[in-house]
Amino acid sequence: MDIKTASSLHRLRLVSAPEAVSFLLLLVCSVLKRTTEFNAVPVMGAIHGLLFVLYVLFWLDAWNRTKWSFGTAAVYFLCSVVPLGGFYAERKLKREAEDAVVASRARTESAVEA
Repeated sequence: MDIKTASSLHRLRLVSAPEAVSFLLLLVCSVLKRTTEFNAVPVMGAIHGLLFVLYVLFWLDAWNRTKWSFGTAAVYFLCSVVPLGGFYAERKLKREAEDAVVASRARTESAVEA
């Protein structure tokens, strides 16, 4: 995996958990708006909207660089619209990055030995 691909996966991973948290907070604010006088929906809506747009942009970049199958890309996109999905995406992307590092080290070691 080259550095640009790793960077795109890292950016997607960094924004996935905050996007999930903002989604949950927006849901809580929506309930509070209907049940109390507290109305933080405009603020949380803007924050979540910004994080969602960043997630989608980083997702498109990662899809383009990693050459994921349509199914894999669809799973990562669905993670952005399902509550708690961002946490799943973050864990899965972390595992994918760790596997890429292990594979890269194995290739380097075998090249040095040869």
